[in-house]
Amino acid sequence: MLVRFLQLLLKETIKAGVNREALSVYSLLIDHLSTAVVQLNDNLEIEYLNPAAEMLLAVSRRRIYGNDIGAAFREDEESIQALHAAIESGHPFTKREAEIECSNNKKLFCDYTVTPIMGTSNDTESLIIELYPRDRMKRISQEDEIIANHESSKELVRGLAHEIKNPLGGIRGAAQLISRAFTDEALNDYTQVIIEESDRLRDLVDRLLGPRQLPKNKPLNIHKVIERVRQLISVETDNQIELIRDYDPSIPDLIGDESQLIQALLNVTRNAMQALMDDEDNRHKTIHMVTRALRQFTIGSKRHRLVCKISIIDNGPGIPEGILKTLFYPMVSGRADGTGLGLSIAQSVIHQHHGIIECNSYPKKTEFNILIPIETTVQDQEKHS
Repeated sequence: MLVRFLQLLLKETIKAGVNREALSVYSLLIDHLSTAVVQLNDNLEIEYLNPAAEMLLAVSRRRIYGNDIGAAFREDEESIQALHAAIESGHPFTKREAEIECSNNKKLFCDYTVTPIMGTSNDTESLIIELYPRDRMKRISQEDEIIANHESSKELVRGLAHEIKNPLGGIRGAAQLISRAFTDEALNDYTQVIIEESDRLRDLVDRLLGPRQLPKNKPLNIHKVIERVRQLISVETDNQIELIRDYDPSIPDLIGDESQLIQALLNVTRNAMQALMDDEDNRHKTIHMVTRALRQFTIGSKRHRLVCKISIIDNGPGIPEGILKTLFYPMVSGRADGTGLGLSIAQSVIHQHHGIIECNSYPKKTEFNILIPIETTVQDQEKHS
């Protein structure tokens, strides 16, 4: 109801003849709300959308001002009649679990509240619609679960690593002592196997633990990082996969560790590459590398002014539903020869950058979304640590 309060306050301010600078403050407040707000006149024509509504409904307010509500979203006739009834009666109402269709034909499930704004003659001047997407609430809940599971798995791996590495050091040391004490060449072959396998197991444990160093954060261009990954993947696939770029040039520099971000993005993109290379029936293999800037976006329980969204989308066979929920766990892989470490390490890196990796997968479309907050300075990023 904050939106209603601001609108009523704005109305009283106008009546009192307050200057334009004061009016712009109220407009600025609504523009910076994370709630999607749409204002209609008494003919159900669009008078205003805030940026959150633009993003949610995938429309430009400049293009649809003055148009019918259908230019922003469409719903059944019964709901349109309810809007007309609200204008006539002046009574607010709330609709739960509504299914609306956006201008890009995308379905959206949401709750919305309609509040009539009365004029000086007690007639309804406009309707304020506040939209609360249910899929966003579900996504936030899923992100909280991903973060909690990732933290739990990291704690488990740390405990296992400690239990493995301690005796492993003793085994390796004993093998070295045996090798020095005996000159038998055949025996030395066996001790060398013990030493090499101990080293391999130690390296595996280190990889399970993820990045061993804290990020060396500095301002960087995320498209430079993606281009580096694109070049590496192009060489690995020998141009058998079409790599399609769709970048948002408005994204500013973000604060991060370039080397670690390259590794994380490479792991995610390589996962898509391997799925496509295994898909023998696919004659036109593609990976889309897409960037977008998201405003007033929530990751887990924190809302960020600006977030960089990097999407890696392939047209492969999809990820089996049985492993989708545990995809970022260590040692989980859908491939017989996979180690199950790449995505786990990628999630750890992005988590260190206060972000998250999400995955949606269907046959012929798997989409990894990497979400990283854009901080203007290293100090800003440290505030979120």
